[in-house]
Amino acid sequence: MFTRTIEPAFYDTDALGHINNTRLPAWFELARNDLFKLFTPDLNPKRWRLIMARMEVDYRAELFYGHDIELFTYLTRLGNSSFTVTQEARQHGKLTNLGHTVMVQYDHQAKCAVPIEGELRDALSAHLQDAPA
Repeated sequence: MFTRTIEPAFYDTDALGHINNTRLPAWFELARNDLFKLFTPDLNPKRWRLIMARMEVDYRAELFYGHDIELFTYLTRLGNSSFTVTQEARQHGKLTNLGHTVMVQYDHQAKCAVPIEGELRDALSAHLQDAPA
């Protein structure tokens, strides 16, 4: 599991006084960088080996400015060439948001999915766990 802490900025809030719902997908993407480095260690887009096939975010509770947000990133499924990244946003230990993103290892030149094998598969397997209910 990868963990990151976000300190929300004032501009992350909306007119209702809580963190705007558009911030979560951006923060989840940032938190996936640790996972992306398993595929492309220097994060060079010219050597990028992934595409996103699906993303969903469940909004379970509000997030507020002035309090850190912990982001947890792990895998809940590892297929032949695709995998599901599950992410949790927590504030004061409470699960506020749950995200699921399906990523595919992809050859951008050949325009096709590529099997996940060997050391990469082992590295990803180390981050497999069950999602919260």
